[in-house]
Amino acid sequence: MIQITQLSKKYKGAEDYSVHNLDLAIQEKEVFGLLGPNGAGKTTLISMLSSLLKPTSGSFSIDGLTYHKNNAQLKQLIGIVPQEYALYPSLTAYENLHYFGSMYGLKGNSLKENIQQHLETLGLSQFTHKKIANFSGGMKRRINLIASILHKPKVLFLDEPTVGVDVQSKNVIIDYLKQLNTDGTTILYTSHHLNEAEHFCTRVAIIDLGKIVCKGKPAELIAQQKGAKNLEEIFLSQTGKALRDYA
Repeated sequence: MIQITQLSKKYKGAEDYSVHNLDLAIQEKEVFGLLGPNGAGKTTLISMLSSLLKPTSGSFSIDGLTYHKNNAQLKQLIGIVPQEYALYPSLTAYENLHYFGSMYGLKGNSLKENIQQHLETLGLSQFTHKKIANFSGGMKRRINLIASILHKPKVLFLDEPTVGVDVQSKNVIIDYLKQLNTDGTTILYTSHHLNEAEHFCTRVAIIDLGKIVCKGKPAELIAQQKGAKNLEEIFLSQTGKALRDYA
């Protein structure tokens, strides 16, 4: 479903590449976890695959469509859940979702029913006409997710979709993502919640300094390292224990 070949990104004025000569293939209907410390290149990679950033070099395709030749079609295939809330706080939940759905060409009763169905499924129907400014973090995360899937994308990019939310919201979000995947959506997901990734993802890749340092099924990666008990121990062995604060 996603084929990445020698993909690189170097920001203007930067000394180093944020993503460097990265190769990766993600199969249809996978839940693929992209894991790494702060500044490793996760968000940059997702931004390139979402056509929000132009690569410095290399190429990628999604469902056979390339960034260079099929950019408009490619954007119709994907949904994006960004790390920051992509919502208008002064609008209601319904108004936000109607706006984003309209951007994908959805309209009329079909769009209205689509919105109501998703709000109900994610426990938000009673807040349909409440302003986003008054929502909790978990509620905003769920609205963010709905906005990205109204058009039924083949591929869903999730950048830290459960960061800063309560346990109940996190469970609702993950369960819903599992259902989307069962229904056929390919998912590329980044997270610092390694226990979550270990149980949610079919495969993972650990990225550091813009390069993939290891990849595979979580259980297999754990089994390959003597004494490792979980994915967090694999992560630390590959990326080290030094702090990764950056500005």
